Amino acid sequence: MANKIEKEFKNRENKGPVRLNKYLSEAGICSRREADKLIEKGLVSVDGRRAETGMKVLPGQVVKVGSKPVAREEEMVVLAVNKPRGIVCTEERRERDSIVRFLNYPRRITYVGRLDKDSEGLLLMTNNGDIINKMMRAGNRHEKEYKVTVDKPVTADFLAKMSSGVAILDTVTRPCRTEQIGKYKFRIVLTQGLNRQIRRMCEALGYEVKELLRTRIMNIELGGLKPGQYRKLTDEELNELYEQIKDSSNETWKGTDRKKDG
Repeated sequence: MANKIEKEFKNRENKGPVRLNKYLSEAGICSRREADKLIEKGLVSVDGRRAETGMKVLPGQVVKVGSKPVAREEEMVVLAVNKPRGIVCTEERRERDSIVRFLNYPRRITYVGRLDKDSEGLLLMTNNGDIINKMMRAGNRHEKEYKVTVDKPVTADFLAKMSSGVAILDTVTRPCRTEQIGKYKFRIVLTQGLNRQIRRMCEALGYEVKELLRTRIMNIELGGLKPGQYRKLTDEELNELYEQIKDSSNETWKGTDRKKDG
């Protein structure tokens, strides 16, 4: 039986107009930002006429990039990936170690949130822009869990300060949950994703992160995936994910907001 997210994906805006940059993104051509650049350069046409930035297209209209007709994706893809250290969360084609190049997945997919180059663990990748927007909105407060190894013994005082909020990046981090799981290791559950947040929090308290592994995003667990491996989410996982995000804002992230997490 199809999951709830997949049903919504198949039914999305099929009877109404959709912004051209979103259409091109869901056709697997490029990101929305890159689509706007193609449109500005005059490389996109709709029904034989040069497209304009911000325009919308209706079902049945013929969209082309150059001379190539394009169509939106009809099959939803959501993957759980164990990102290895050294792989970069970017769509920049010139980056040799980008996650897109590394996976080489046959359909165009992109990451939900990011992990920095030196971090590893669970990364979700999808062609469903609605999931990306709803999960990345900081105001939606979706949980992400990490295991962290630091350079000196974890103390109760350190954990208390981490969990109550740490001053970094001209703000104070949200209260979070922490738990010691080894002499040099602790678990932390965040509901926000500031740039290199955990590393900056530890540094502010006199610690250095040696290893950082993301083990969970909301209801999705890393489980037994080895570095570099990926799997499709199950219908049960997708249905539960849908229940958690269905009331979330899906306002599109803009600009550098894509450079958060990890």
